[in-house]
Amino acid sequence: MLVTTAAAAFRAALPTGGRLLGLDLGTKTIGTALCDAEWHFASPAPLIRRTKFTADKAELATLIGKQRVVGIVLGLPLHLDGSESPRAQSTRAFARNVADLGPVLLWDERLSTVAVERAMIAQDMSRAKRADRIDSLAAAHILQAAIDALVATAF
Repeated sequence: MLVTTAAAAFRAALPTGGRLLGLDLGTKTIGTALCDAEWHFASPAPLIRRTKFTADKAELATLIGKQRVVGIVLGLPLHLDGSESPRAQSTRAFARNVADLGPVLLWDERLSTVAVERAMIAQDMSRAKRADRIDSLAAAHILQAAIDALVATAF
């Protein structure tokens, strides 16, 4: 299947409409988010606690099946100058390994966690609540940016 950083190629590989799954890949967790079938808004979804890759992939496959997901948007960790970080290499490998679940768009995630954390602090959210929610909210932030770009390229 397709793994790309090009929004146009990703869009071309998808059917018209359908839900997308956003992922914020961490070493201990995978933040997830889903968008509606019309690609208007992204919402946080359940956090996946990472174990072994096979179990993680099975959990993603279950989520994809239940939610009728047609594509995956995976946050790509880049340095502020746009160069790839060491984590970007492992993210690309993860993308290749889950590409059989659907087309994968690697999306620049620079500062997504920072933006989400600032918003939670502004809402006076406790540190404990922020820790529980930050990965899935970051996934929603990444997914929202991607669907905004995908919708813009349609016109």
